[in-house]
Amino acid sequence: MSKKVPYKVYLNENELPSSWYNIAADMPNPVKPPLSPATMQPAGPQDLTPIFPMGLILQEVSQERYIEIPEEVQELYRSFRPSPLCRAYALEKALGTPARIYYKYEGVTPSGSHKLNTAIPQAYYNKVEGIKRLSTETGAGQWGSALSIATQMFGLECTVYMVKVSYMQKPYRKSLMETFGAKVFASPSTNTNSGRHILSMDPDSIGSLGIAISEAVEDAATHNDTNYALGSVLNHVMIHQSIIGLEAQKQMEKIDEYPDIVIACCGGGSNFAGIAFPFLKDKITDNKKMDVIAVEPAACPTLTKGKFAYDFGDTEKLTPLLNMYTLGHDFVPPGIHAGGLRYHGDSPLVSQLYDDRIIDAVTVHQTDVFDAASTFAKAEGILPAPESSHAIKTAIDKALECKKTGEEKVILFNLSGHGHFDLSAYEAYNSKQLTDVEYSDEMLAKGLECLPCIG
Repeated sequence: MSKKVPYKVYLNENELPSSWYNIAADMPNPVKPPLSPATMQPAGPQDLTPIFPMGLILQEVSQERYIEIPEEVQELYRSFRPSPLCRAYALEKALGTPARIYYKYEGVTPSGSHKLNTAIPQAYYNKVEGIKRLSTETGAGQWGSALSIATQMFGLECTVYMVKVSYMQKPYRKSLMETFGAKVFASPSTNTNSGRHILSMDPDSIGSLGIAISEAVEDAATHNDTNYALGSVLNHVMIHQSIIGLEAQKQMEKIDEYPDIVIACCGGGSNFAGIAFPFLKDKITDNKKMDVIAVEPAACPTLTKGKFAYDFGDTEKLTPLLNMYTLGHDFVPPGIHAGGLRYHGDSPLVSQLYDDRIIDAVTVHQTDVFDAASTFAKAEGILPAPESSHAIKTAIDKALECKKTGEEKVILFNLSGHGHFDLSAYEAYNSKQLTDVEYSDEMLAKGLECLPCIG
């Protein structure tokens, strides 16, 4: 008989973690340092200070296991955190599985996703160091929404370069960002040299996160009062997002549960790291037995098909080079409806863990993702974001495996955001207009041709 626990497990504000977790302190193999794009030598603070505040640079290179959350950030966290841990009873019943399925629901934040967990500290550290404006990119619009809210909290200006295909698919994301005072441009734009260069080669470019990053970095580097903010990939972002898994550990402890399987979608890696890294500490340091799975779109299979190598984080080669799984910085993925997962690279921390086989990765197709999203919505009454639905698809697959074997495994996944701004995608799904895209070996070989030769 399935173990009876509450539908939702909460923490009170006093139980909110006061420190973030940094997995770099416990990894068996350290991440290689970023390289300067000018010298191809390890990048130092002087290479990063034109676009990042020192408070975040120090976190980027930190080997400390726990990093204290500033009180001002904790106070803002308390306005919407801790987020609930939910038992998916209705989904379990619909599947007929003996598995116990839990999800950490990050859609309760003001921005509707997990992205505010890092937007707030990034805005804070920039404000402390006198920065007046932040520039950034956004894929699906969730990161841009979060940063527009966070900058408003600290009295900063915000400029967002939104990948053009998502800009067209999700006009209300633009409206939300502008309501919070942000200036939003479809990328590639005519505002920057990077954007103009891309448009000169392809006037009909649908854009990519790599292109949008180039524009945002150029904007920051050419304005003294402006810094750049990134919503995923970098170490300090992974650190900030650990608040998700740290809360989940406390919540599962309250009901005497522990996951056998931890699942999250993975684009740049932020929500995967957020839920998984605190549990991976137990796997690495205490040999805890569990499967930890990153789920990618078949149209953008960075971990499962990419190459582990140094590559630029952006198309125009303005950023430091990161040692990561990559499909090549020139990669422009198909316009699938999970814009937050359309990135050519992955977090160096996530990449190293995958290369060391400490985590697993799988790919799923778009139509299967929306089938799973529909099943979840009908059962649990929450419309999930397309990105989060990649995790739902894999959680359902694992639960159905338990149905075959009779195992009562505990499955935990990160429901990283709601899908209220993704109704055009659901409309396409309901009218059977969605198609699947497989990233072929030929496409991969072409994409990897642009990798820089290091050493």
